[in-house]
Amino acid sequence: QVQLMESGGGLVDAGGSLRLSCAASGRIFSIDVMGWYRQAPGKQRELVATITSGGSTTYADSVKGRFTVSRDNGKKTMYLQMSSLKVEDTAVYYCNRASPVKYMWGQGTQVTVSS
Repeated sequence: QVQLMESGGGLVDAGGSLRLSCAASGRIFSIDVMGWYRQAPGKQRELVATITSGGSTTYADSVKGRFTVSRDNGKKTMYLQMSSLKVEDTAVYYCNRASPVKYMWGQGTQVTVSS
């Protein structure tokens, strides 16, 4: 069973940057299409970025041009570099497979952007 652990969140001023990490343990991480998700208070969890095992990426329109997803398959780690952060980026950020069948969700990492 794959376990996921997100880290790197924090409190940042609008316009600032953060880098999130997602560390996976267990099997079958390297071939998965992985995604970063976020859930703001009172809202549904949304997918913000995906990355294939080969490094192809997609982004939600709301973060395109500001967020960059990357991965290191050897380290079983995925990253999300977030720049030009906005107050509306405030959420708990999670990583998981970008497919209907998910691994068990991790605890997530809180990102709070202040104005």
